[in-house]
Amino acid sequence: MSIRGQAFIAGAYEHPRRKIPDRSVAQIHAEVAVGALADAGLSLGDVDAYFTVDQTGLGAITLAEYLGLKVSYIDSTLTGGSSYLVHVGHAAAAIAAGKCNVALITLGGHVRPAPGVGRAPGVGTPHGPFEEVYGVTTVNNYALAARRHMYEFGTTSEQLAEVKVAASHHAQYNPNALLPNVVTVDEVLASPLVSDPLHRLDSCVMTDGGGALVVVSPAVAKTLDRTCVKVLGQGEAPKHTMNGRVDVTYTGAVWSGPMAFAEAGVTVADIDYASIYDSFTITVIETIEDLGFCEKGKGGHFVMDGGLISPTGRLPFNTDGGGLCNNHPVNQGGMTKVIEAVRQLRGEAAPEVQVPNCQIALAHGSGGRISSRMGSSTLILGQEDA
Repeated sequence: MSIRGQAFIAGAYEHPRRKIPDRSVAQIHAEVAVGALADAGLSLGDVDAYFTVDQTGLGAITLAEYLGLKVSYIDSTLTGGSSYLVHVGHAAAAIAAGKCNVALITLGGHVRPAPGVGRAPGVGTPHGPFEEVYGVTTVNNYALAARRHMYEFGTTSEQLAEVKVAASHHAQYNPNALLPNVVTVDEVLASPLVSDPLHRLDSCVMTDGGGALVVVSPAVAKTLDRTCVKVLGQGEAPKHTMNGRVDVTYTGAVWSGPMAFAEAGVTVADIDYASIYDSFTITVIETIEDLGFCEKGKGGHFVMDGGLISPTGRLPFNTDGGGLCNNHPVNQGGMTKVIEAVRQLRGEAAPEVQVPNCQIALAHGSGGRISSRMGSSTLILGQEDA
């Protein structure tokens, strides 16, 4: 069953703060939930499905109780930073199947757990005892992919830096961006190396906060005094180490992208705007290639000369500043990718970076680690009458 046209995003809200020490995790979820529902013209009492990956207590059940939700459908699928794009697809499928009519999706939290809370990465997993003892971290995992991409295709640090430059150009127009200052390629390269070849400015920010989305049935969308965004297609796919035969120069987008495009009935040539997960600059370059916006190995050339800068670049991307400059809440940035795509389609992005007559937008999320195991999800969205 296709979800094309079976659901609409009616509400979207991003928490305006990037450091929130005076709120609990539940309070952040509540604030973004109320914000997204107000944006849609709905209330908590209208919600009959709830999606979240918060891992406190019983997760979605605990937060549904906190929010006072009476729901008939609940989903706590966890695929890392791509979870919220997966949730949009799952919500659309549930609506199409008649399981619900108003689905609320929330992300909220702090960037680090409180002292004594949480556990070391890999603990309790099949791979943990074999990998974590060697000092695997998120940044050196991505640095491995970057170095291999450089070796295979001649990608340069200057090309990686172009991704950050584009993000910073957009962030200057976002009053809530954590890093609103425009940077140059030279400044990116002059920032300290974190894990060779990745510099500090090749890395995303770490923020508190969150966001929320409201996905509704076509019947509900018709009753709302709000421009809604049509869900056209969604794909999701894992990529793992394949028992040591992993190629770190590509991501799960090579599978999730074609699924989403096929369901939406569009091609890369139809995409007016793209929200691309940008945990690191190399993530963007590999994803652009894997989604088919350029040939494999040509991502570095694609992003040069302002290729990602809105509104004139080849592929306007992350016009809110993205995870590299604006917001990467709870280290799970997929939510904000969908929110900015919704803004673009509604014509509500910052005027300086709004894509003229934006008709079709793509949002892509990556979860896990690019050089080991990860989950990718691609979402295609369109105008209400698309």
